[in-house]
Amino acid sequence: MTGAVPLAEVIRSGFVEGVHRGSVVVLDGGGAVLDSAGDVKSPIFPRSSSKPLQAIGMLRSGLRLVDPADLALICASHFGEDHHVARVRALLRSAGLDESALRCPPDLPLHQPTAEAVLRAGGGRSRVQMNCSGKHTGMLLTCLASGWSTEEYWLAEHPLQVRIQATVEEFTGEPAAAVGVDGCGAPVLAASLVGLASAFLRLVSGAPGSVERTVADAMRSNPEVVAGSGAEDTRIMQAVPGLLSKGGAEGVAAVAIPDVGAVALKIEDGGMRARPPVLASALRRLGVEVPKGLAEVPVLGGGEAVGAVRASW
Repeated sequence: MTGAVPLAEVIRSGFVEGVHRGSVVVLDGGGAVLDSAGDVKSPIFPRSSSKPLQAIGMLRSGLRLVDPADLALICASHFGEDHHVARVRALLRSAGLDESALRCPPDLPLHQPTAEAVLRAGGGRSRVQMNCSGKHTGMLLTCLASGWSTEEYWLAEHPLQVRIQATVEEFTGEPAAAVGVDGCGAPVLAASLVGLASAFLRLVSGAPGSVERTVADAMRSNPEVVAGSGAEDTRIMQAVPGLLSKGGAEGVAAVAIPDVGAVALKIEDGGMRARPPVLASALRRLGVEVPKGLAEVPVLGGGEAVGAVRASW
């Protein structure tokens, strides 16, 4: 990642023992760049921060859902808690499918207590527990609604993925700079941080009833479905009224608040612990305060907090 700059420091016992570099952009409520650091115009893979945009492509392609929580699940990087898994299975059953139709890789729940419970019960990795199983379920349901084959639905040349790519490019205002394979096996499309932040601002600024506003409202009204117990996205959406948040792997995050602005960031080394303090620092530039517990990540020594990861920007 070219052009990255120091954004966060790792402080242990008053001593700076490490630095996280990256790039971040802050847009005002009208979409203009209010502040930035690093390279915000070169492409990055947004990873799971793309999921709300992918969901728009699914809805435009015929996906119909009654419960907004189901739409939130399709946008989710869920923690595999019981309510997440039950909802995925219910959606699959509603279409006459089971988890064998999913092509995301088998995994244990991201929620550690749930993962431990699965192992204690003699279970193991499964596709339905994987954090992207909601998105993959949405893709399968969209294919059925549109009359497309569910075979190889995850490949970039499938009609579903072609429609999703067009949607992502529309909302970011950029042609995909690269098409990769995400951790779940579905395509991931490279865009700039400016494009990603602009897309999120469009989500929360859409007219009531528009497809983009429908996605944003579903996520904001069901933050526990979007991620899970103790997760960054869930906690920040619960703490800041109106805020839409979706993180991605390798240190990506995107948030937006209607009439206030949007933020997108990428930590160069993929360090997830740097995201909260950098995001909090960026939101302060929009006049939005994040609770301290969401703005600092403790550094431990002997099991006790002896420092923190803090924004240096």
